[in-house]
Amino acid sequence: MKNTVQEAIKRLDPLEEAGMQVGRAASAGTGAGACEDGATATVGQVSLDSQVVLRVEQLTRTYAGAEHPAIQDISFGLNRGECLGLVGESGCGKSTLARCLLRIEDADQGLIQLGGQDIARLRSRHLRPYRRRIQIVFQNPSAALNPKLTIGASLIDPYEQLGREAKLSHFTYTSKEAYIRQLLEAVELPRELGDRYPHELSGGQRQRVTIARAISIEPDVIVLDEPTASLDVISQGAVLQLLTDLRTSLGLSYLFISHDLAAVHRMSQHIMVMQSGRIVDRFGSEALFSEERHPYTKELISIF
Repeated sequence: MKNTVQEAIKRLDPLEEAGMQVGRAASAGTGAGACEDGATATVGQVSLDSQVVLRVEQLTRTYAGAEHPAIQDISFGLNRGECLGLVGESGCGKSTLARCLLRIEDADQGLIQLGGQDIARLRSRHLRPYRRRIQIVFQNPSAALNPKLTIGASLIDPYEQLGREAKLSHFTYTSKEAYIRQLLEAVELPRELGDRYPHELSGGQRQRVTIARAISIEPDVIVLDEPTASLDVISQGAVLQLLTDLRTSLGLSYLFISHDLAAVHRMSQHIMVMQSGRIVDRFGSEALFSEERHPYTKELISIF
């Protein structure tokens, strides 16, 4: 059982070499990416602490006509700079949780505390300051990008909608062009892509663009909902490494949602296991193979 997951983890490791040489070279440098027009994207190491940036308590969501809740009594805390993994089979409620956290859907009950404020019951007009603080990367980048907008226009949109209200710490807005270049460089894409449309990019490039959109307004939390599921195996490893590098350099906190146990283990410091809408197991990633694991966790390991 243990060897099964270890082999799956090893399967991903060589992909770092294939996809992320540039990222490692950049992180070994000065810690800043110089841009034209005097714009600078600071990507040096960020001092992290154990402050809880997102706290969820007893969150429940039941769809009309459903016999059982899609999610029930979900509680967890996400620390600043941490990647918290959430793993479970398709249909277990992972994406419902993501949509509730973003207030795309409303939970029936429970608390979603972001920056000390419970946002679970805030009305739309009061949610605006908090939407900047939590962003999401969806599974399908093609569906997440407007096909009628250039990549540059898609990248600038979150800032124009939400970012002007907050002071940026890692990116500098001096002009649209300079800001777009910073974001493209942060996700290791050539600046020329800013003038292209989504259909002109590969799947891996499109997902990097959606990641750039998510980091563009420097949120506290990014929910990663199956961010590599639609990518080929080479792109998967490269995107996972990029996400790790960005978390470290920008001080981001991730809720990493996936059915891929190897990817969750690779990315996360702590892991939660969801079954039928409930969290049935939670542990530090180093304890994945412990005999104390829940029977369902052991089942996931055995079938991986």
